[in-house]
Parts: sequence; structure tokens; C-alpha cells
Amino acid sequence: MKPAIILIDPQLGENIGMVARAMWNCSLTDLRLVRPRDHWLNEHTLKAAAGASDRLNETKVFATTQEAIADLHWVFATTARPRCMEKIINTPKEAADYMVQNPTLKTGILFGRERSGLHNDDIAMANVVIEIPMNPDYSSLNLAQAALICAYEYHQAWLEDSQSLKERILKKDPALKENIILFFEHLERELDKTDFLLPLEKRAKMVRNLRNIFQHIPMSEQDVRTLRGIISALTFKPGSPYKGFDNKG
Repeated sequence: MKPAIILIDPQLGENIGMVARAMWNCSLTDLRLVRPRDHWLNEHTLKAAAGASDRLNETKVFATTQEAIADLHWVFATTARPRCMEKIINTPKEAADYMVQNPTLKTGILFGRERSGLHNDDIAMANVVIEIPMNPDYSSLNLAQAALICAYEYHQAWLEDSQSLKERILKKDPALKENIILFFEHLERELDKTDFLLPLEKRAKMVRNLRNIFQHIPMSEQDVRTLRGIISALTFKPGSPYKGFDNKG
């Protein structure tokens, strides 16, 4: 499956239009926006998109990053800055090869704000970081440039592999991000009850680190169900009937 391109807090319609154009150049169509500026679809957006302007009508808009990635199995986050968390780092080509070689995975690539890039909370929800190797003295890229590089590498990998595509997915039933997020929230609720996530001023960082632990390898739906079952079994009160967990929360 071809990856979704996900823009977090895009501010300029021109950038959104240029990203749409870059995507369509590389046969990508799934553009998702998280909290775009009001009236993002304007004359500047359409002009920058050029021949890809029709694709903008299919763009999906979300209120949060979690909602934007909920139906995906594997997420990449683009960043040019080192972060205080352990993440596998891929070049755009390595990421593209992985997506092409695992065609049953629904994947997405996160791109951050024009000025500040992605926040750590967004990166914590990704499985792998993409770093684009550039001049270390001047590595700054325009949002559309970064999107084009990633889209181009995917398109080239797809063309090279289109005649002999092999499935090398590690899990037969990859877990949706939606269900992984429900697992995170389940775990964090129970940890809150034991005061594990204290002091409060450190809670956000502790939650990010916990979530990051489970992003290093692809989880199956059965993996997620097993983990949630373990949490429920460990936290139920003796003498009460064990009911498992609510699959919706």
C-alpha cells in the first residue's frame, strides 16, 4: 500500500499545494492534514498544486495526530534534529524500501510545522525516524522539498520492485495504530492509579518514553490484545470475576 503523507499544523496554503503536487508527481494520493490553518484551501493552495489541484478535494483533515494515524500500521516521522529518545533512523531510501517490501502494511510519513518541525509527542507515536542526509552546515529543507524527496524515493523503490514484489512482513495481522493507542491509554490509566507516573511535571516525558518502547517492532493485533489482557489480569481485584478488557477503550 502506498504511504499517506501527513502534515502537522501546516500554516501556508502554498506549502500544502506544493506537497500535493509533489505527491501526484510520484503517484501518491493520500494527503492528510492535522490542524491546518483556517481557510487552508485557497487560491494560493490551488495555484501551487498546479495540475494536482483536483487531488486537494480528497484531502482528509484531522484534529489530532492520533486520529490521523489511527488506521495505519507503521509510521515514519521526519526530523532534522536529534531528539532525546531512542529511535531507529532511516534515510528516505531505506524507509521507501521498507514500505515497498511490506506491501500489506498501511504506512504514513509525518511532516512537522514549517518553522519548528515535529513535536516530541508526535515523534513518540512513530515507529521510525527519517533523516534526510544533507549538508551538515545547512540542512534546512522546505516542507515541500522534504515531502518530494520522500515521495520520490518511494516511487523509485516501487518501480524497481514492481515486477518482483515480495512480502516480508513480520506479522500476519499488523495492529492498527488506533488499537495500539487504546493499549497505551489503558496502560497509562492503570499506572496513574498506582502513582507510577509521578511527579506530574515528569508525566508527559514518562508517557512518551513508555509509548516509544512499544514502537521499535511491529505489533500484531494479537500482540495488542495479549498485552491488554495482561494489564487487565494484573489489575483486577481478587474475588471479582475477571472480565478482560473493553476493546473500545
